[in-house]
Amino acid sequence: MNKSMGTIIFERRKALGMTQAELAQRMNVTDKAVSKWERNISCPDTASLARLAETLHISLDELLSGQAAVSRQKWEMLPLVCNAVSLAMGVAVTVLCVLSRLDLLRENSSLGTEDMLLLCGIGILLLSYNNIRNLGSD
Repeated sequence: MNKSMGTIIFERRKALGMTQAELAQRMNVTDKAVSKWERNISCPDTASLARLAETLHISLDELLSGQAAVSRQKWEMLPLVCNAVSLAMGVAVTVLCVLSRLDLLRENSSLGTEDMLLLCGIGILLLSYNNIRNLGSD
């Protein structure tokens, strides 16, 4: 959900335990200006947006877009999770090979459970690669 800039300023200021006067002092404006920002009556001038974002400990993108950076962090974890799962599946297949439970050289063309695990691991690895590539194009 997108929030207004005023809502973001208000919520972040409160989360940081700052009063309107304290934020105003850091931004070299009046507390009335901060109040107007938070009520969406006016906006900070463009020259001070970067300093405001830094003061509120958020990205400029988050301040302007109204979307929390946390939702993006969840998507940034997806490649890591996919890599971990594919690595775990690869280890499982390797262990099964060592234990001679999986004979990759057999002439039987039907796929067993271990073969399916291997294919799943490859599929997850490809999914991970595609997600990393898509994140880079954002």
